[in-house]
Amino acid sequence: MKIYKTDNIRFFSGLLMIILIYSLYSIYFAENKNTPDIPRKLRHVISLGATVTIYLIGTSHLGKLQDSWMSFIWHLVHISGLCILTTLGLFDWLIAEISPKLKLFCLTIQEILISPVLYVAMGLLNKSLNKKIA
Repeated sequence: MKIYKTDNIRFFSGLLMIILIYSLYSIYFAENKNTPDIPRKLRHVISLGATVTIYLIGTSHLGKLQDSWMSFIWHLVHISGLCILTTLGLFDWLIAEISPKLKLFCLTIQEILISPVLYVAMGLLNKSLNKKIA
């Protein structure tokens, strides 16, 4: 399977957008010392919004590439993670505050979902597999 130049452009433009959103989220929200002053429900909405935005960017850019397995893995990881985060977030929001360990678990899952590492890893794996086939 041959990698086309448009696939590379599409992949790298998606990567650039993910890096930009991840950086803005980290600088202005996750690492900001004033974030604890934001109401808990608004923090949930901001975190979920950033995660869904990254998911949609990846879906848009990976879904149009030649190799459909990259899109499948992207969906599998993100939908699974979003289900976990949404379930725990709704519990925290509607029933009772979750424990600090569970909050750390949620932050870890969200970091995996919004970090550009998954996107880059999929691209590197795709490139190495296509090199072996050619």
